[in-house]
Amino acid sequence: MRDSKERAVALLKQFKGNSYTFGLNVLDQVGEIAKSQGKDGNAPFVTVIGGARSSKSIADRVIISLKKAGARIVPDRCVEGARPNAPREDVYRLESYLLHFKPDCVVSIGGGSGIDAVKAAAALATLGTESPELDAWFGTGAVTEGLKRSGKKLLPHIAIETSASSGAHLTKYSNVTDPIAGQKKLIVDDAIVPFHSIFDYSVTVNMPAALTVDGALDAVAHAVEVFYGVSDDKYELCKEITETVLDLVLPYTKRAVDKPDDLEAREALGLATDLGGYAIMIGGTNGAHLTSFSLVDVTTHGRACGIMNPYYTVLFAPSIEKRLKAIGACYAAVGHMKKTGWESLAGRDLAVAAAEGMMSFARSVGAETKLSEFPNFTPKHVTRALTAAKDPQLKMKLQNMPMPMSSEQVDEYMGSVLDAAVTGDFSKIKTLPVAR
Repeated sequence: MRDSKERAVALLKQFKGNSYTFGLNVLDQVGEIAKSQGKDGNAPFVTVIGGARSSKSIADRVIISLKKAGARIVPDRCVEGARPNAPREDVYRLESYLLHFKPDCVVSIGGGSGIDAVKAAAALATLGTESPELDAWFGTGAVTEGLKRSGKKLLPHIAIETSASSGAHLTKYSNVTDPIAGQKKLIVDDAIVPFHSIFDYSVTVNMPAALTVDGALDAVAHAVEVFYGVSDDKYELCKEITETVLDLVLPYTKRAVDKPDDLEAREALGLATDLGGYAIMIGGTNGAHLTSFSLVDVTTHGRACGIMNPYYTVLFAPSIEKRLKAIGACYAAVGHMKKTGWESLAGRDLAVAAAEGMMSFARSVGAETKLSEFPNFTPKHVTRALTAAKDPQLKMKLQNMPMPMSSEQVDEYMGSVLDAAVTGDFSKIKTLPVAR
């Protein structure tokens, strides 16, 4: 792990420079980081928003550090953050705090949903006079365009990550859910990247086993999906990120599950999920993430991506052979490639072998491998996923695929992937024609 850890640290420093504080026992640096956000040399007013999964002890440490540095907390407590999957009503509630208390900066504490909700709330609090409806800011680049038109700047945001999961503290993405429709939508915009992020990997020792597995699967999904579709000029960088993520996740997830206070394993997963965040700033996720947005009432995001990626791997087989050789080597190194002589395989056979390796890892950490394993899954979820894939605001996911898919192809080809994912039968997956 030592070499992989060193590679990860170097890559993250390359990615974020001085705008990211990470490692073991770094949480108490938040006060000095926030200190610079006061106006006219005065101590800053800071609103602290805690994610639903962040423990009170973490929030208390953050507030103590802020007050020690002279910050004034408004209101004088940690505001309850968003629930899992960042429901849109939580975004509107958090926006109201920012509008009423008018802080100089906002500090979010939590996992992906909590941080994503604050990203969206901060954007809406700034741009609500242009459109107070959250739907206006979904899609790619809408926030940046709104800032250009208005001449405004977003409220500075310090994101404190508490779970090794989505990499939300490092990225330009904000996932928000409409609970009634059971559908996620995305803000994708460089403007919403937090101005500084902190991740003290030691706080993850309290992560439940299920959440630990979810985060590991999400890290793999970020790296692998981007690697599948990344342009040739970014291939080598993305290959290094993906290999490092897999080298950290595959051997250390079960270790963290079996022994939650193992700091070496927790550090490995923290670095891996951070690198997943780096990956999605280089390129975009695609099929598995797109489908996961329609499964919010079935399973968690990480597990949804973890289930779907093997099936999309088979769909993309004609275009990702070189990438599968690199990925396969990582799974083979820890005993998850079932077939001997997998190196000599090509095309769909190679993709199936790699997909089986992904499933072998998932089973080893207690994760599901097909949609029918979930009691809440119904055929309606297939219909929902196919309908959502044609939404223009999610078009980027189709275009990010290594073999870009048109909305006209969704029912036939994505439909075959979903059919396969229900039963676990790769033979149902049609071959997506390579664009000419």
